[in-house]
Amino acid sequence: METSLDLVQEMYRLVEAANAKKINLRAIGGLAVQTHNKMKHPLFTREFADLDFCIPLKQRREFEAFMPEMGYSPHRQFNVLNGDQRQIYYHNPTEMKVDIFVGNFEMCHKIPLEDRLGADPVTIPLAELMLSKAQIIELNRKDAFDLTSLLLNNATGNNDNETINLLTLAQLCSQDWGLYKTTSLNLDKVEMMLNKGEIPLNEEERGIVIQHINEIRRAFAEMPKPLAWQLRDRVGTRVKWYIEVEEVQR
Repeated sequence: METSLDLVQEMYRLVEAANAKKINLRAIGGLAVQTHNKMKHPLFTREFADLDFCIPLKQRREFEAFMPEMGYSPHRQFNVLNGDQRQIYYHNPTEMKVDIFVGNFEMCHKIPLEDRLGADPVTIPLAELMLSKAQIIELNRKDAFDLTSLLLNNATGNNDNETINLLTLAQLCSQDWGLYKTTSLNLDKVEMMLNKGEIPLNEEERGIVIQHINEIRRAFAEMPKPLAWQLRDRVGTRVKWYIEVEEVQR
């Protein structure tokens, strides 16, 4: 059995092969974040153990036929039970795990992706990629670094082209108070870690990240807040606002 696999190379191989079959397979997770580390900042370079992707629900059947062709075996029990939301595959030579989110990314909060997977050629769009890290209720050091990498390496603006789309962030967070709340708490946490030197960037880099955090906060302040959002805001954190995530066992 092989013991090593170049995960960056494999990510591109799978995305390109899926594109050839008109399947919108897009990377998510730490390797997707690394793909957007345009400065190749050494602080954010690390090893990866597995791959994570998202596909549209409407392409589920084509995708399930595609993976065995690419040298992967399904986690049959898990996929039968959860296949319309999430699937797991293993690379046959190395047993490297691939986690597939179907239609939405759903962990502590749900991030809809079904109709957005064409916005970036390799990964899910940057706004949703940022939210996939910012929605983690117990943000660990690795995820805080991933969030910082995205905020340092990419502009904020009103489009998806190498940009964290503020319109998308506002749209999703105005529809989901819980997602807004967790994202806001984690942006505060990243800023605090930067100010304490726990994320060791230089002054200029720190300024860029904090500027982007403030632009996101401004988008949140200015976004329309429906009545349901306002009512949930009054309840606040007295009632749990997130989903408890269980680890998937092999």
